[in-house]
Amino acid sequence: MVDLCASVDRPFPQPTGQDRYTISEVARHTGLSVHTLRWYERIGLMPHVDRSHTGQRRYHNHDLEWLAFVGKLRLTGMAVADMVRYADLLREGDHTYPERLALLVATREDVVRRVAELQSTLSVLDFKIGIYAETPPAASGGEELPA
Repeated sequence: MVDLCASVDRPFPQPTGQDRYTISEVARHTGLSVHTLRWYERIGLMPHVDRSHTGQRRYHNHDLEWLAFVGKLRLTGMAVADMVRYADLLREGDHTYPERLALLVATREDVVRRVAELQSTLSVLDFKIGIYAETPPAASGGEELPA
């Protein structure tokens, strides 16, 4: 289950020729805990992880790419339920493109709104830093600095 946009960057080391990873290796590569990886599988965010003949999970490069994309979705603040919905839509096939697009567009709009809020906050901080940088501390201790 690899969405094309999941392949934008490859943040996890992938040794040449290697395409099988244990859950411990994936945890080490991604910084996610083994518990989180199992939880992702349980809730349907990381379904159909291959298993060895002994039942051990075997992840592949496409799984690492998917986890990288999920990590980006997490950074957007997307709800886990929406991430699972996106994964379900992806598995359902090409006829779900419009729904996936709508979900990603809505998420992007939220991110743009948050970025604008952060830029506004940064401007306020820069203004206050400028005031403090230009205002020497009161020698007597009786004069108050602006808030």
